[in-house]
Amino acid sequence: MKTNEVPGAQSVPIQDPVPKGEQRTFPPVSDASCQTARDVLDAKTASAVVSQIFNWKGDIWGGGSTLASYEGTKAQGAFRRLQDSLKTCRSFTGVGWTGKFSARITVDKAPDVGDEALSFHQLSQLPDRGGLRDAHHVFVRVGNTTADFEKLNVRQKAEFPLALVEKQVDRLSTASGDGALGH
Repeated sequence: MKTNEVPGAQSVPIQDPVPKGEQRTFPPVSDASCQTARDVLDAKTASAVVSQIFNWKGDIWGGGSTLASYEGTKAQGAFRRLQDSLKTCRSFTGVGWTGKFSARITVDKAPDVGDEALSFHQLSQLPDRGGLRDAHHVFVRVGNTTADFEKLNVRQKAEFPLALVEKQVDRLSTASGDGALGH
């Protein structure tokens, strides 16, 4: 997406993934099904990945999207792994950028976009009573590509704008069948 296509955006930079040797790693979270969900969202088994940050004016929490291209039917496999993990992943503990955390997952009704879609929230308490952090995810598969759209908020429910999800999914749907990440 271009900045002028995102209502209220001040910037939407595209980022290549950090090379594997430079990535910071954290220990697995306490629940194996929740770790599977995190791995799918991080597109660990994708052939190509590109991320985009959404910085909205007046919103310090922002959001982003991760587009991942897979070979053959591996996108369907990634979608199934996430779908199956969300059936049993309810809460977990882990270590992240800000230290130890606890989180719980709530599954929403998925929007009718792409070949298949999921929607859920990851809720975690910020340190020092900083409020409840809500990360809303809309995960969509279109052919051999997946897209994870994430919106963050604190003390309020997060919602990634459905119009932006629909716009990107339309682009993915019209992209060539060779797995190109359509921008």
